[in-house]
Amino acid sequence: MQRAGMIFWLGLLGTAIAMGLLYFWFATIPANPRPDLLTYFSLQQVEDGRTYSRPLRIAFIISFTIQCGYLTWLISSGRGLAISQMIVKAVSGRALISSLLLFIVLWLSLQVLSLPFTFFSSFIWQQQWGFSTETAGSWFIDYLKSAGLELLLAGVGATLLIQAMHRLPKFWWLAAAAFISIWIVASSYLWPVVVSPLFNRFTPASDPAVTSMVKRLADKAGLPVNEVLIMDASRRTTRANAYFAGVGETRQVVLYDNLLAKYPADEVESVVAHELAHWRQGHITKGMLWGMIGNLIAWGILFLVLRASLPSSASPPPHVWLFILLFFYLGSFVTLPVQNLISRQMEREADAVAVMLTGNQEAAIRLQVSLAVKNHSDVDPAPYLRLFSTHPSAIERITAITSSPN
Repeated sequence: MQRAGMIFWLGLLGTAIAMGLLYFWFATIPANPRPDLLTYFSLQQVEDGRTYSRPLRIAFIISFTIQCGYLTWLISSGRGLAISQMIVKAVSGRALISSLLLFIVLWLSLQVLSLPFTFFSSFIWQQQWGFSTETAGSWFIDYLKSAGLELLLAGVGATLLIQAMHRLPKFWWLAAAAFISIWIVASSYLWPVVVSPLFNRFTPASDPAVTSMVKRLADKAGLPVNEVLIMDASRRTTRANAYFAGVGETRQVVLYDNLLAKYPADEVESVVAHELAHWRQGHITKGMLWGMIGNLIAWGILFLVLRASLPSSASPPPHVWLFILLFFYLGSFVTLPVQNLISRQMEREADAVAVMLTGNQEAAIRLQVSLAVKNHSDVDPAPYLRLFSTHPSAIERITAITSSPN
């Protein structure tokens, strides 16, 4: 490994370790609640949110540390190279097959390492707090479907990347960035109509009050809505939510059945207005563009890093996957604050536009309080932890809504 490569990896690992330690510290030792919280939440509600969130944050950072530690150990100990050589020998030196097999072995081992934490976070802890309505068996069926789909897509991507690295040794990173950018756009069309139905049932909204409310808000926002769908979320969770999905002819406003069953009409209206605001403000398109820009930068950096980390050769060795996976694991984590800064700004903008569309500031505030209490959200996490959140905290959103024009 060249000196530049060593400096890069030490710097990236050092940054991730420092950020991870800070994350663990603030996750385990929360700050005192700010006084204005008590205007909207009781001390018990604040404490419940922290008690619920703390183990999830700890599970996340431990799982991330174990996976990155595993990849780092495989690289530094030489075990990864030995496994790679063993696979190459087993398939008689066929480059494409050996690279793909090593990728699958690494992917499966990383899944095994993270499975206990995933099971705890998304099933055991959710059961204890009354959120999950699944059985352990149905959870594992969903997990296997999701993992199988991820492996299929990752395997196709890995095969194409291997081919590009062999045929375009100087420009494979551009080909990879272009492919991922195309996939970002394509998945926006395909996910709502191909993937989502694998996990949930969607039915057109039949309540005239709901459809007329959505149409009225959409007309006010100047937006055409193709479909208003109800998702059978209650088969898995007691949580309420809604989202906007798709582009072009697949644009959908999707409402959880829990939302309609458990929230008053004016709060449901605030939720729908928020989702339409994302659409009105072009957040989906902007999100895709930011994703493409970040994707191009990441692949360009990876190209330079691999040149400095591996011996020069006509084609990359199979154990290049160790470096690629570690790069994206660490890189995704250390850039989360930047990614989520953009996301939180979009959420604030959508909150403000939603109040403008409904003209009901009071309902928007009530909604934030109700969602936070029912979901046991940490309503005021430490400032450092907010860097890792896609949404502003409940108290931040309430404060912004209060100051927004009605």
